[in-house]
Amino acid sequence: MIFWQQKKDDAPKEILNWRLWYGVLVFGLMGAARGIDEGLIGTSAEQDSFIELFGLEDGSEKDQADRLSNITSMVQMGSILGAIIAFYLTDKIGRLWATRQLCMLWIGGIVIFLCSATNGSLGMLYAGRFIAGVGIGQTTVVAPTYLAETAPRWIRGLCVCAFSGSVYLGIMLAYFASWGSSIHISDSTQLQWVIPNMLHIYFAFIILTLSFFAIESPRWLVKVGKHERATANLAKLRNLAPEHWYVQSELLDINDQLDREREATLGAGWIGPIKELLTLPSNRYRLMLSVMSQILGQWSGANSITIYAPKYFEMMGTTGQNEKLFATAIFGVVKFVSSIICALFLIDLVGRKRSLISGISLQLFAMLYMAIFLVIDTGVADENSVQTSSEKSAATGAIVMIYVSGFGWAMGWNSIQYLINSEIYPLRLRAIGGSFAMTFHFVNQYGNSKAVPEMFLAMTHGGTMFFFSIVTLLGLCWVWFFLPELSGKSLESIDHIFEMPWYLIGRKGKDLTEGMGGAIETYGGVNKEKMEVVEDVREVGDREAGRA
Repeated sequence: MIFWQQKKDDAPKEILNWRLWYGVLVFGLMGAARGIDEGLIGTSAEQDSFIELFGLEDGSEKDQADRLSNITSMVQMGSILGAIIAFYLTDKIGRLWATRQLCMLWIGGIVIFLCSATNGSLGMLYAGRFIAGVGIGQTTVVAPTYLAETAPRWIRGLCVCAFSGSVYLGIMLAYFASWGSSIHISDSTQLQWVIPNMLHIYFAFIILTLSFFAIESPRWLVKVGKHERATANLAKLRNLAPEHWYVQSELLDINDQLDREREATLGAGWIGPIKELLTLPSNRYRLMLSVMSQILGQWSGANSITIYAPKYFEMMGTTGQNEKLFATAIFGVVKFVSSIICALFLIDLVGRKRSLISGISLQLFAMLYMAIFLVIDTGVADENSVQTSSEKSAATGAIVMIYVSGFGWAMGWNSIQYLINSEIYPLRLRAIGGSFAMTFHFVNQYGNSKAVPEMFLAMTHGGTMFFFSIVTLLGLCWVWFFLPELSGKSLESIDHIFEMPWYLIGRKGKDLTEGMGGAIETYGGVNKEKMEVVEDVREVGDREAGRA
């Protein structure tokens, strides 16, 4: 298969086995948590039964925009809290138990949210979505951390992108569920939006059940001192004997990095890792990558299109509820397919940086087209206006650009914003670094979902799209200069890139650190004593294989 081509010749073929793919399935599916919510809440708000029950057309335009943004953004509010506490829970109780408790929160919150259909209580709706958000927010820390820690380095991008791809699996299913319910369920009953939102419960229950058959992260087990279990789990994940040279060399890498981190620690307890994040130059650069990737990604406009997709299609001339929801459903298919293409053919083979630059370039082109179109054709959304043939062609082009922007986002920012934060931090700081990044992610997403409805009122549609275009252009420049290429490097060897001068990390980081790294990546002698141990283990394994 195409994504196996990066595997080094000396790596045993057994490392790509069903246990690895099972873990990718379980933790990758958690991406659907965000996707289902983003796909359902915007389309649910287009259903007549939902609009009438919660008064989305009552009051002034500003009152309507405020109420809609409050409903859509409440999960982001809960997700901020979820991302904050995720680093503590992930490191305290492990990746598997963190998964189980977040699934319970997710289910409980959605049950409360759906119960609001009985009385139209906005308070119950807000509370349910907030609690569900606490669980959903944790998925963005727990899942990428586990996937990055258990994946062989040659396919780490693929494995982590299973999470970002599942975001669009959730979006696609959510869009089609809402479209189907709008056709087959009467708008006189609340079941029109309640049944599609049951997708939340289905996915949470599936992930919860599957987690009991998954294998805990060996890197976390090493971190908490459970070395025997770590060895056994790593051997199972790699489908090799515990004494195999590959398993032993990987364990040596993990222990070596952890020892170096402990020597460099700036204090015990929770304050130590925070000091390390803020005071060490290499970690400040990592934080900069986390913060800027979230700011530039979230304010590039693609996320607002996902949440408010029916509104965008209406802006570009698509009229009728069923037509808007159908166009939105196809938009979900485009994003899902593009995320799969990125995971299989781009992120590990082409590289993170080139894939991201290509995606941002497509997104920038699409945003500029839509911005110019909305400035020129101000009456496109008016059902009573008569358009010329050229205006109709331009409107069709604008609708196509929505799909192009979705393709660019899926192969660009959406893949990188999870992958980069799961692989740039050392083991001691991986959970807290990912938690910080995802907290910032949901703060920006909350601000975005709150601001966009009012931005359309205050700035006009074309002005808002020009704003998104400028942010996308800034993101393209930032990626070229600051973002390092990390494809094909082990988690332990990535540290060497961030030890370089800051102005070289983004442009020359990978090239100047080739040949540096851990026991598996090189036998060239960064740590001579450790290399000798690995070679001894390997020789013993070869002799035993010869006897067999």
